[in-house]
Amino acid sequence: MDPFDAGAGGILRQPKAVWATAGASVVAFMGIGLVDPILPSIAKGLDASAGQVSLLFTSYFLITALAMLVTGFVSSRIGGRKTLLLGLAFVVVFAGLAGTSDTVGQLVGYRAGWGLGNALFVSTALAVIVGAAAGGSAAAILLYESALGLGMACGPLLGALLGDASWRYPFFGTAFLMAIGFLCISVFLKEQPKPARKTSLLDPIRALGHGGLASAAVSAFFYNYTFFTVLAFTPFVLNMTPYKSGAVFFAWGVLLAVFSVLVAPRMQKRFGSLKVLGGSLVLLAADVLVLGYGNHTAAIVCTILSGAFIGVNNTVYTELALGVSDAPRPVASAGYNFVRWFAAAAAPYFAPKIEEWTDVHIPFVVAAVTAVLGAVVVVVRRRVLTHDAEELEPKHAAEDSVAVFAD
Repeated sequence: MDPFDAGAGGILRQPKAVWATAGASVVAFMGIGLVDPILPSIAKGLDASAGQVSLLFTSYFLITALAMLVTGFVSSRIGGRKTLLLGLAFVVVFAGLAGTSDTVGQLVGYRAGWGLGNALFVSTALAVIVGAAAGGSAAAILLYESALGLGMACGPLLGALLGDASWRYPFFGTAFLMAIGFLCISVFLKEQPKPARKTSLLDPIRALGHGGLASAAVSAFFYNYTFFTVLAFTPFVLNMTPYKSGAVFFAWGVLLAVFSVLVAPRMQKRFGSLKVLGGSLVLLAADVLVLGYGNHTAAIVCTILSGAFIGVNNTVYTELALGVSDAPRPVASAGYNFVRWFAAAAAPYFAPKIEEWTDVHIPFVVAAVTAVLGAVVVVVRRRVLTHDAEELEPKHAAEDSVAVFAD
């Protein structure tokens, strides 16, 4: 069945609860790239360095990584609906407080609280959408991935539009939109059945004892360092107005969405998941090298083009993490994300430091190396990165996917 079919069970005919959750998911994913075009403005407004402002990503994703051990524990006890509402409440409060910050330290702290709320919400959203959707998991997952891509594309655009007036407005805007999402989920989403077995805090760590899942997580760790060097450090290199920077990252997000939802599954079907992933990581490495050493125009083009490789990688890594082991899918997802989000926290911190120690080119050299290391892990560990001795195919992953945070 075509998941885009507008008939019964198609992606376009879903209950209000699904649309409410998907809409809130768009805003949640917008929060990741929201600050990209206004990073220089924040640095100027709070008299902070690029390294200090980049900690907005570090605090956000460090808390996100640690929260991966908590989200399953919480949702298996209070239920999906209450977990979503709790996460949204955290985002509303801390995004609003972020807009009132007088120092970069306050802003970094509020982003950490925001990261906790986003982790609670996003790690639960797909499971809720799959549970409430009509037409099976394929349509639900496509809807979720579309929300992810739309949010990643629109986040920088919203940041630019509101941030052109003041760097504070994007934070207030996010708080307002998430408050609307809170009300919609409160009204339209009924409580979902709780899991038969409660998840413990250590279950995700135990799941990493599986060689395939551990290998996917380690490879994704290296890849995420590259990903977030592009996302958090490139705005300072481009040094553009919020509008122009927002336009660049909007185009980047559009490519990410298109390649994640439409292109990656077709490439996997033709070439196989591991070949596609390894090739995409090598191409991403080449792209960030040109980004770091090319002129300003080349840097803009390569920033946008990286969205295509990132979109492909996100899709394949999600499927590997959820299909390679026999651990319950939410538990496998939590363990995988616990590892990989540490790189998302590390890259925004180390990239400006590396520039201070060397020059502006070397952070991109490091990012290229980490992308290649991710590919090396895929090649060396290819035997354990398969399930039932067969390479993963998109159709298997579409049936198996459950909340993998912010791919």
